[in-house]
Amino acid sequence: MEQTAADYLRNTSAMRPQVGSLRSQPMSKRLALPGRFLLATLVLAAMATAQSVPAAPSQGETGFTSYVEFDGTSNAEGQVYRLNSSIGYSFTEHFGVDVGVPIYFVRPSSSTGGVSGNGLGNPYVDLRLRFLNPAVNFGSVLTGYAPAGDSKLGLSTGRATFDWTNHLDHSFNNLTPFLEAGLSNTVADTQLFLRPFTSLGMNSHFQGGASYQLGKYFNVGASGYDIQPFGQQTIFSKVAKGNATAFGQTPGSGRGRPFQNNQQITGSSDLAYDNGFSAWIGASPSPYLDLQLGYTRSIQYDLNSVSFSMGVNIGRLYHRSSSK
Repeated sequence: MEQTAADYLRNTSAMRPQVGSLRSQPMSKRLALPGRFLLATLVLAAMATAQSVPAAPSQGETGFTSYVEFDGTSNAEGQVYRLNSSIGYSFTEHFGVDVGVPIYFVRPSSSTGGVSGNGLGNPYVDLRLRFLNPAVNFGSVLTGYAPAGDSKLGLSTGRATFDWTNHLDHSFNNLTPFLEAGLSNTVADTQLFLRPFTSLGMNSHFQGGASYQLGKYFNVGASGYDIQPFGQQTIFSKVAKGNATAFGQTPGSGRGRPFQNNQQITGSSDLAYDNGFSAWIGASPSPYLDLQLGYTRSIQYDLNSVSFSMGVNIGRLYHRSSSK
């Protein structure tokens, strides 16, 4: 599972929030919830127009950037932790590039039959674009991932993958609605949800929500997400062991979790389809430290997850020390 570029977009100082069981069914019924979700995001987009990737520099900052983050997710499938380090350069206040690599620590639940394991994730390079405007803030990140992780541990697909995410937001005093849409050939990990699997297959993904700033240091937020895969999908489980399941066979889990009983399974777009919602509380006690606690409900997988993240902005520390 790759890290989503949306984490970068939501971590910009001017783009808050910093930190944000359905069985297989006929397509007409399955699109009912996405339809309502898209309607909600269109409303958020209208509001906007009226109005872990490394953390971005503050507006106007250029030069060296670096960010180190440790985050984790716990649910009925087990615990997944990630140490993600990156280094980059902001050429202008609008454009920058980063490179990084995550390290995963996986502790499966005993019910999955999997074993604990640690390993390197997929190194990545991202190109980021950002335009801040009183009417609406816009950001876009294109990320490419090299298949260096072990697919047998669910840390890679064995193929090169990418994610392209676009973000709009606008602040109304302390309230900041946001809208995100993207295209990818993998379902990305986020600060709020380190998934118990990695996927390979095309998908479009959407998210809409809002954050609210509570005083100088704290913020809260909530969002809904929708992932719409298309074409053949392959799931590589982080928490299960066993042989691959051939194309056309159905997952062994009765709860709609193909990653629970199969280490690798190939099938239709239903395998990677997901939707749900998240809520979080974040704190930035200093310009260099970000903390977050979150909750995510995956409706498709009937899965409740709690998460945490702790991030240190090495780049800002460097700029502060060098300016003295």
